[in-house]
Amino acid sequence: MELSTYFQPVNLEKEVLAEGEFFANIASAANVYTTENGFPDIEEATLAIIGICDDHGSKKNKGCKDAPDEIRRFLYPLAKPNDNLSVIDLGNIIPGNTPEDTQFAVTEVLYKLLDKNVTVIILGGGQDLSFSNYKAYEVLGRVVNIASIDSMLDLGNDTKPLDNRNWLSHIVAQQPNYLFNFANIGYQTYFNGSELARLMDELGFDAYRLGAIQGDMVRAETLVRSADMVSVDINSVRLSDAPGQANGSPHGFYGEELCRLARFAGMSDKLSSIGFYEYNPLYDHRGQTAHLIAHAIWYFIEGFYNRAADFPHRDKHNYKHFLVGLNDGDFEISFYKSKKSDRWWMEVPYNGECREQYQRHLLVPCTYADYQQAQQNELPELWTKYYQRLN
Repeated sequence: MELSTYFQPVNLEKEVLAEGEFFANIASAANVYTTENGFPDIEEATLAIIGICDDHGSKKNKGCKDAPDEIRRFLYPLAKPNDNLSVIDLGNIIPGNTPEDTQFAVTEVLYKLLDKNVTVIILGGGQDLSFSNYKAYEVLGRVVNIASIDSMLDLGNDTKPLDNRNWLSHIVAQQPNYLFNFANIGYQTYFNGSELARLMDELGFDAYRLGAIQGDMVRAETLVRSADMVSVDINSVRLSDAPGQANGSPHGFYGEELCRLARFAGMSDKLSSIGFYEYNPLYDHRGQTAHLIAHAIWYFIEGFYNRAADFPHRDKHNYKHFLVGLNDGDFEISFYKSKKSDRWWMEVPYNGECREQYQRHLLVPCTYADYQQAQQNELPELWTKYYQRLN
């Protein structure tokens, strides 16, 4: 089936997509699916935007299906983040007769784009659509890491229909499973309880409380850099910075922190899709939240065009290699520092039968502090988690 059959054109005023009067804006570098322009050619594309107007899985946030075009209204007038910017906007996926129909369409679209090495920015819709995003990698047969920027650990009951509170449990229940690691960034304990946090630990996943991440954004960078896909729930941002949410809280990330996390994601050579979910225009004040998400996307694109192409899986010659012995030389950990970006990775040994599938995940993004910890004869916690998962 042709990709265009899944989409309907965006519905925006001509002024939104007009070229900037005083500076080159994103609209001037975007090929947007409109009734007048027709469907964009994806053959030469490297960066694409798609909208998903679906809120079936967000029972307590009806209206978030109207988010995509509202976000676009604030995105396209922004100045180009890079002179070489070229982006296609395929429009909005046509909702199916059932939630399952929509999920199938989303997976099919993302599979075809990812298979052509197109990095995708998803404008949702409910966060349950992250499950369909994961399924696209499953179709590709690609083992992935997922990072979720979210105030909640969405590990609800997988025996119930898919929704925005149990999408992760549906992924975990998939067989065969292509999830290598999951990291939650910024959960708040009073929304989850200690039991869910313990379950995340038992599953070997990474979960970092909001306060811990706000005090250590360097660690947040490594978690995002490790991910193949990132899922952003706008409820992770405090209500004062993002009023356009049905379930907002006075606590959460500041808007500037969300933009910083988005830039980290854009700069990651490994990442190929990012989704922004749960934004509801019905609750927004003067478009403040749509404006914030547009800014976060701007930073993602800016990071995308500043990728250093320094993921060590490709070529280890452009790195400084540090070998650290532990336990009186019983074993060693290899650390790699990029000569281009000064970013760090550590290698986790694995010689099992799935080595080829896991190859991209055996070099774990880390910090200089992890290297210093190893020098003090202490195993970095992140290394231990990955080693236990593999061996």
